Amino acid sequence: MRITIRLKERTVKDLAEHAARAFRTGDARLVRRITAILLIIRQQSVAEVAEVLQLGESTLYSWLQAFLLEGCASLRYRRPPGRPAKLTPTQKGRLKALLTAGPEAAGYPTGCWTSTVIQDLIEREFGVRYNVHYLADFLRTLRFSYQKARFVSDHLDEARREHWRTVAWPAIVAEARRTGALLLFADEASFAQWGSLGYTWALIGQQPVVKTTGKRKAYKVLGMLDYFSGRLFTTGQTERFTAATYCAFVLAILKQTTQRIIIIQDGARYHTGKETQAFIAEHADRLTVYQLPTYSPDYNPIEHLWRNVKRGRTHNRYFPTFEALCQAVDEGLATFQTQPAAVLRLMGTYLDEMADCPLAA
Repeated sequence: MRITIRLKERTVKDLAEHAARAFRTGDARLVRRITAILLIIRQQSVAEVAEVLQLGESTLYSWLQAFLLEGCASLRYRRPPGRPAKLTPTQKGRLKALLTAGPEAAGYPTGCWTSTVIQDLIEREFGVRYNVHYLADFLRTLRFSYQKARFVSDHLDEARREHWRTVAWPAIVAEARRTGALLLFADEASFAQWGSLGYTWALIGQQPVVKTTGKRKAYKVLGMLDYFSGRLFTTGQTERFTAATYCAFVLAILKQTTQRIIIIQDGARYHTGKETQAFIAEHADRLTVYQLPTYSPDYNPIEHLWRNVKRGRTHNRYFPTFEALCQAVDEGLATFQTQPAAVLRLMGTYLDEMADCPLAA
């Protein structure tokens, strides 16, 4: 059943203010109540609203009747008497499973767990109401923390990634140790003149502002770092990398050492093209190349280096000229080239994850 209700502009504004206040204070019940009234006023049917908010139609009719009789004065709840009930160990286990599965699996049209949504979930599933300001401490006791999500490709081949981690990677490390080879991870990074933004401390209400030229010119850097020593090789240019420039870079590294070189690279076209394959075959006596699993940048520790250089040298900085950008990036890379121990520390997470591989130890 659809109900037609016309409200004064002031009443609609009061509803919005009550909703904002309820959201700020973490009153999930009141947020849901106001949302229901607004949806009905916008001519959503009572049945539709009941399904969306998982409420009984009789509850919606009583809320609507109270609002029509008392207006915004009806938008209140009495605080329940006594201390809030606690979740049992079994309920905590169930809550952890629900949170791990994500809000969409729990029926919420969002991909983010917020304190207000979790407050509603706990009340809905267990009939227990926690103060929204206490939830952060409570969630930490369940070993949850507030984190920024990261993207992961929906094309991941998990079987191939597992084979890489447990079979291919340990064998490559063993081969490099047996032959005394440099074990180099290769990758490309792009540093834009228009700048990059990062987190920084600032006064409340005064968001940091960073000037930008708006120019889309970028400094492109090819890098390779040695898994064993942290030794870093780089070259930079403004044009896109090609098979010719990639082969020239590898040849320059071959000339800097008498060791064998094992390169681990991703599937970039200039890594796998005919010209590159011919170059690898020509130098097969000293050069061996292995491919990372597709869509697996997390298996390339040089990614940690790129992020560190950007955070330290380009985030929140203004580069009036392209030369200023190149100088900042080159200085950051040069610092790591003289501090291989710092490079190894950046690879710490990767080294820890791979330490369980029996052949890599």
